[in-house]
Amino acid sequence: MATISERGPGQWRAQVRRRGHPAQSRTFETKAEAQAWAKMIEAEIAWGGWASRGKAKAVTVTFREALQRYESEISQGKKGSVQEASVLKVWKEGPLARRSLASIRSVDVAKLRDEWLKAYKPATVLRRLAVLSHVFSVARKEWGMDSLPNPVELLRKPQPDNARARRLASSSARETAERHRNADDSELDWVVAASESALLPSIVWLAVETAMRRSEIVSLRWEDVDLQRRVVHLPTTRSCTVHDVPLSSRAVAVLQSLNDKSSARKAVHGASAELSGPIFDIRSDAVTRAFERAVTRARKLYEDECRKTQRRPETGFLIDLRFQDLRHEAVSRLASIFSLHELTRIAGHKDPRMLMRYYKPTEENFANRLR
Repeated sequence: MATISERGPGQWRAQVRRRGHPAQSRTFETKAEAQAWAKMIEAEIAWGGWASRGKAKAVTVTFREALQRYESEISQGKKGSVQEASVLKVWKEGPLARRSLASIRSVDVAKLRDEWLKAYKPATVLRRLAVLSHVFSVARKEWGMDSLPNPVELLRKPQPDNARARRLASSSARETAERHRNADDSELDWVVAASESALLPSIVWLAVETAMRRSEIVSLRWEDVDLQRRVVHLPTTRSCTVHDVPLSSRAVAVLQSLNDKSSARKAVHGASAELSGPIFDIRSDAVTRAFERAVTRARKLYEDECRKTQRRPETGFLIDLRFQDLRHEAVSRLASIFSLHELTRIAGHKDPRMLMRYYKPTEENFANRLR
C-alpha cells in the first residue's frame, strides 16, 4: 500500500508497505514524482523483481546518485577522467537520472541508443553505453547490489563505422621553398604557422614524427628523454605497456630546441642546468582545442592566399583535420619502414592485428623484393 504525504514546501514523502517486504520510503520535490516512484516500487514487488534483489539498495538509490558516487570513487582515478566526465554529465542530465537504479531496464537504454544514433556516430554511443555498463558493474560488485541486472549486457550494440583514415594532404598552392619542408607536411606547415600557442608546434611535429599519442606527449618528462641515444622512454601509456620510442632527426631537433630554451631560462635564474620534470605544461584537452583553432585559422589564411593568387582552394585541404589524425599519419609512414613486429613495439599496440590497416603494399612492391 502506497501513502503520499506532504512534509513541507517542495517535499513529498512516498511510503510503500507490503506484507513480507521491508517498508520503503523516499522524499521528492513534487507529488507526481512521489506517486511515480511509489507505483514503480509496487510494480517491482508485484513482478517479483524487487524481491530478487534482496534488500535492494538499488531501489532507493537514484541513477544520478549512483553516477555521482561513481565519478568520485571510480572515474577520478582513471587516466581519461576528463573525457569520461563529459559522458557522465550526459547521463546525469538525461531522462533516466531521477529513476531508481533498479528500475532502469534494457528497453529504456535501447530507446536512448536509437535516439542518439540519429545524431551521433556509433563510437560516441558505444562510449556512453560502456560507461553505463561499468556503473552497473561497480554497483553490483562493490556497492552491495549483488543481484542488480546490467541493462547493457543484453543490449544490441551499434557497430562502429567511423574509424578514421585521414592522411595529410599536400597543397599545390604552397610552392614557395621557404615554407615547404615536405610535400606530405604541407597541411601541418599551415597549422603551425597559424598557431597562437607556443607549445603546439613542437607537439605537432613530435606527434607526426614519433606516432605518440596526445596523452603520451603531454606527459613526457625530461628524465625519460635520451637525446644521445635518440630514444624516449614511456613508463605509462594508454595500453599500460611500457616501451621506448625511437626519435627521428626532426624529433631530436624539436626536443633539443626545447632543451636549449629550458636550459637558458634556468641559467638566467641561476638554477642547475640539468633538466627534470614535465616538458610540456599543458593538458591533453587544451592541445586538442589549440589544434582545432589553428586548423580553422590556417584554412582561412589558405583561402585568402588562394584568392590573391587566383587559385581555387582545394576541397579537402585543412578540412576535417584532427589532432588524432597525426598518429594515423605517423604510423602509416612508419609502416613503410619497419616490419609489423617492429611497428608494434614502436606504436605501443598490444595486438599486431590492429596495425594491419597501415600495411598497404602493392604487388609491385612485392615484385621488387624478388630476384
